Amino acid sequence: MSSPSRDHGIGVAAVLFSSVVWGTTGTAATFAPEVGPAAIGAAAMGVGGLLQALLAGGRIARALPELARHWRNLLLGGLAVAIYPLAFYASMRLAGVTIGTVVTIGSAPLLSALIEWLFDGARLSRRWLAGASIGLLGMVLLCLAEDAGHQAGEGATLLGIALGLVGGLTYALYSWTARRLMLRGIHSRVAMGATFGIGGLLLMPVLVATGGPFLASWGNAAVGIYMALVPMFLGYVCFGIGLARISASIATTITLIEPVVAAMLAILVVGERLLALGWIGVVLVVACLVVITVPVRLKIRPVRTAQKA
Repeated sequence: MSSPSRDHGIGVAAVLFSSVVWGTTGTAATFAPEVGPAAIGAAAMGVGGLLQALLAGGRIARALPELARHWRNLLLGGLAVAIYPLAFYASMRLAGVTIGTVVTIGSAPLLSALIEWLFDGARLSRRWLAGASIGLLGMVLLCLAEDAGHQAGEGATLLGIALGLVGGLTYALYSWTARRLMLRGIHSRVAMGATFGIGGLLLMPVLVATGGPFLASWGNAAVGIYMALVPMFLGYVCFGIGLARISASIATTITLIEPVVAAMLAILVVGERLLALGWIGVVLVVACLVVITVPVRLKIRPVRTAQKA
């Protein structure tokens, strides 16, 4: 039997790995500029979600009676999974890779904490609040430092920010519903596979309607395959492992490293520029991770322990 501290460490490492590979998605999408954000999102999360469901198919079949008892959580999570990539990739296309990622991922910890406070009675420690505040300040500085040379107009940027907030809300929501299923005794692979399988099914009509450009070239197809297999499939398998061991609010806070990775790649590969203020933001996000990954206690009404992957 593993110790709580070892479980916490495994959870942190798994979510951290997920965050790094997720940080590559915005840059990867720029290699298929003729593919729209809806098609990119539907291919990445839709195919990746169905692969997760396929991987956990046997476990899901055996757990159908349990899943049926929690169908509201499952349906809500699946709907959030379907909305998230459409909002996220549209946000990056309209406002730029850095701002789209920063707003989406930076808003998720606060929204996740709010959801846990409203529905679970969670009380976050001062350390968590301090770490989240440092990280969110870093997100703000990264946003402010985004190069003014981004070609989208002010209206497009504002719409991109609004869509990023929708992405942050849906990200926090499906993290919370999946964690809630795990805390009610449902295995992490079942919870994630079923949630993402529903989301993947909901995204298939979008992919059919918008995914034609993926067939236009091998480069476009390669982008779609990479997005589905690495960030969305492998990344979310690891995220599920993490959610079985740490709370959704801590997990979403750790993923603040994603915009740092996205910003670095946007600078090195895409050609976006980051001002000195942005580098201060990067340092603050890293400082946030140092604070937040130390074990944090959450006071939540007792429920059964999540089954670990």
